[in-house]
Amino acid sequence: MRLNLQAPINQLGYGVAGINILKALQQEGVEVSFFPIGQPQVTNQTDADAVRKGMVTAQTFDSTAPCVKIWHQNQMAERIGSGKFIGFPIFELDTFNELEKNHLQSCNELMVCSKWAKDVVDSNTLFCPTTVVPLGVDAELFPPAPARQDDKTIFFNCGKWEIRKGHDILINAFKKVLEHGENAELWMMCTNPFNSPEENAKWHQLYNHPNVKLIPRAETQAEVYNIMSQVDCGVFPSRGEGWNLELLEMMAAGKHVVATDYSAHTEFCTKENAGLVSISDVEPAFDGKWFFGQGNWAKIGAHEEMDLYMKMMKFILDKKGTVNQAGIETARTFSWQNTAREMIKCLKK
Repeated sequence: MRLNLQAPINQLGYGVAGINILKALQQEGVEVSFFPIGQPQVTNQTDADAVRKGMVTAQTFDSTAPCVKIWHQNQMAERIGSGKFIGFPIFELDTFNELEKNHLQSCNELMVCSKWAKDVVDSNTLFCPTTVVPLGVDAELFPPAPARQDDKTIFFNCGKWEIRKGHDILINAFKKVLEHGENAELWMMCTNPFNSPEENAKWHQLYNHPNVKLIPRAETQAEVYNIMSQVDCGVFPSRGEGWNLELLEMMAAGKHVVATDYSAHTEFCTKENAGLVSISDVEPAFDGKWFFGQGNWAKIGAHEEMDLYMKMMKFILDKKGTVNQAGIETARTFSWQNTAREMIKCLKK
């Protein structure tokens, strides 16, 4: 099988998905002509070899082969060749604006990460055949780590500073944990390269607390795992996610997690492998920077914030010092090889 693939390669979400899908497709025997979106940023020789192989193959690409574009829903107009065009957007809201609809309707088909995302496509009446192709985790890079055994609890959040990520309320729930008398720390690896210095300063001030540790953004996936292996529990009070790679990586590492019961990560979060914060309603998505009310995300009010605190306390009281075996088993089913195989099934239809 020949395939034209468009995707970025970097340490952001789309870029991590891009390199792992490229490698997995090559391992499955697909002749991938790779057309990078932006300048590829690789951090190891294996990734560099995969990118080079794909770009060399692209020099003699088949213009009639299918084209898969892993990119934003409002940037789907440009494609490679004249074959079947499949868009693979990763989005966080339940509504598309007219620009996004116009771009998505330029695709012959769509691939999306989750059943939640497919429901969004269907509810927006795009009339575009849509297949669920879950993303994955590299089990070799994120193997199960031993549970920590001392009396301190280290909570962890990874994801660039955003209201969408629930960073405005996570600190409140953590302070309640401390008020309960717990010996706890909160590690935040949330550098946002798209924020101004003033915006980042506001987030840093909000989290200016002796029990909070701000960690610079990791340059490699290996560095991400090294940090995850040192904590007890990941906390992800997100209002909306397109997938949430870090949450699944935490599960693969055997760490317990707390997350909102909403959006794309419901594809792999269950009551058995996660502490789920109940979401009873949605509200217009607005943060004044990226979202201006075009669609909805999870509504997080006082009740949800209290539930977040209670789920963090429940972890300390019931599960601290244990491995999240259910999370490990879940992560094993969400490999990048599975992603590639589901893509191939879709392309062969």
